Amino acid sequence: MKGAKSKTDTKKSDNALKRKATGTGKRAGKKAAKDPNKPKRPPSAFFVYMEEFRQQFKAENPNNKSVAAVGKAGGARWKAMSDADKAPYVAKAEKRKTDYNKNMQAYNKKLAESTNEDEESDKSKSEVNDEDEDEEGSEEEDDDE
Repeated sequence: MKGAKSKTDTKKSDNALKRKATGTGKRAGKKAAKDPNKPKRPPSAFFVYMEEFRQQFKAENPNNKSVAAVGKAGGARWKAMSDADKAPYVAKAEKRKTDYNKNMQAYNKKLAESTNEDEESDKSKSEVNDEDEDEEGSEEEDDDE
């Protein structure tokens, strides 16, 4: 039968699925570390609005401890707002985005400078190692003669 899977094929695929689901595959645990100095992404206009809305909602409903209720109420009110009402939050979000872009440029520049310094120091180490290997190699040739 063409196209039919044998028992070994299904076992292999089942094992692959299990590894993928449990995170024990080839790449498990090799996630790149995050740089704590990297600037955080700016919030969207909705999240800028939610910062203000949470304070209002907390003042109006001091007994409410549900995060979901605050989010639902804020989302419903945001959808009901007109573009003119959303404009100040969009402007604040744009300002934060420009500040973020400036910070990211500075961060990337600093990161590039630090990697250039590392490359220069690596080059000097490799040049020294090359010289040592050349000297050792010439001594071995002399011993053979």
